[in-house]
This record gives sequence, C-alpha cells and structure tokens, in this order.
Amino acid sequence: MKVYISGPMSGIKDWNYPMFFATAELLRRLGFDVINPAEGVSEFDKPWNWYMRRALRLMMDADTILMLPGWSRSRGARLERMVAKKLGMRVVERLEDLD
Repeated sequence: MKVYISGPMSGIKDWNYPMFFATAELLRRLGFDVINPAEGVSEFDKPWNWYMRRALRLMMDADTILMLPGWSRSRGARLERMVAKKLGMRVVERLEDLD
C-alpha cells in the first residue's frame, strides 16, 4: 500500500515539516510505501498553487491518503481530501486505520 501524507503546512512553523517527516518515518518503519510531499522541496518562494500542483501530482501515485491533525483548517489538505474521495482513494485520519 502506498500512503500519501496530507496535512496543514501554510502558516505553521517550519511548514509543519517535522510532523510530516516523523509520520513518514513511522509509516516506513511499519512497512508502508510513503509519499511525503515535504520531501524533495528545495524552493520555498513559490506561490501556493505551485506547491499544490506538485502535491496533487505526487498524490496520484498513492492508494491511500493519511490526513494529519489540523487538516480541516488547511485549504490544501481539504483539496487533497476532496480529490482523493472523488477518485475513490481511501482516506484515513488515524494511523490505526491503516491496514
């Protein structure tokens, strides 16, 4: 199973990358194939839509999307969730729900 991590970034200290990286590390230790949109980012001066287009492309390779805490306050995470649901992808909000 390939899991995409979705959650809030904008307006959060360090773009919430520590949470994304910790979650990715945990998922990999549990044996999941992980897509972490925070990985491989080397440019931090682009507009929001640039990052979202990149994130949505990455998400398309996943089977499941894991929503991090605070996702409902993030327009990007809400968009990712909506697209995932419309495409029939599995959407989970808790690690325990991954199997």
